[in-house]
Amino acid sequence: MGERSADPGPPARRPEWRADGPAPRHADETTGVPRSGRPTGRGPEPTVPADPGATALLPTVPRPPADSLLDATGLMGAVPPAPPDDGGAEPPAEPPRPRRGERVVQLRPEQTGEGYRSVHSELTRPTVGSRLRTVVRGAGELLITFGMVVLLFAGYEIWGKSVIVDAHQNTLSGQLAQDWAADPTVAPTTGPSVKPKPPAEGKPVAGLYIPKLDKRWVVVEGVSPDDIRYAPGHYPESALPGEVGNFSVAGHRIRSTFWRLDELTSDDAIVVETRTDWLVYRVYQQRIVKPSQVEVVAPVPGKPGKKATEKLLTLTTCNPKFDNYQRLIVHARLDHAQAKSAGRPAELEG
Repeated sequence: MGERSADPGPPARRPEWRADGPAPRHADETTGVPRSGRPTGRGPEPTVPADPGATALLPTVPRPPADSLLDATGLMGAVPPAPPDDGGAEPPAEPPRPRRGERVVQLRPEQTGEGYRSVHSELTRPTVGSRLRTVVRGAGELLITFGMVVLLFAGYEIWGKSVIVDAHQNTLSGQLAQDWAADPTVAPTTGPSVKPKPPAEGKPVAGLYIPKLDKRWVVVEGVSPDDIRYAPGHYPESALPGEVGNFSVAGHRIRSTFWRLDELTSDDAIVVETRTDWLVYRVYQQRIVKPSQVEVVAPVPGKPGKKATEKLLTLTTCNPKFDNYQRLIVHARLDHAQAKSAGRPAELEG
């Protein structure tokens, strides 16, 4: 038998690649697929033939456009950004509008054309209105303070001085009693030939009583501010108690002295106490004059230079109350005298 020629058989068929086939276990190094069977390029994965001896060239995967490479998701399209998650909360309501007269202040600092402005600068920046309010407030505080000072001073003049004057009056009363006890030989001041010597300035002269006002003072010698500070003062040039002429006495218009002198009317009694006698005077005139009319304390009131024939008493003080641009004058005439040995007069017992 002759030799049989080898039949080469049908030609080998190129393998077909399917996009949905399983990943090949092995791949040629020129395909770009690792031996693990996972491709590294883009596009569908080629199917490797089952025959390990078969070899084939992989098809070329088209490169995506250049503009799609700018987006990592270029192959599947741009994904719109998701809306922010607000937790289902409702949008904030519009803030209420300020009412008339209210001022809205920015609580957060902000940058303006004039510079950085904070809540503190907004609240403390002075305006015309704030300056005006500051001036008005300051003026009001000053007026209130001044009013309080005036009230305190008035209270001291009305009530505070009374305590001080009463204390000094008690001291003067003791001095007067000592002076009278030290000179028991002095005759009564009502005697026709008696001419008592006036005491030194500031020393007690006599006692003065006004029963209607329930007041009693010790009169001192002199009418200077120091002399009449705590007591009525006797005009040095006028007559002494019980003498023919005008026994004139001045006093301040304060509650502790001649505050109510304007309440005296005609026939009211004024009693003067000397060492030996009680002298009872009766009011016959009250008038208001200017401070320059000094003739009211003359021996004959209103008629300076005329010789006195009566025993008179004149009380002077400032007018009106709390001022001194006028003088209140009260004239009284001696009604009768009573020796102290006979007791107190009826006018002081009522």
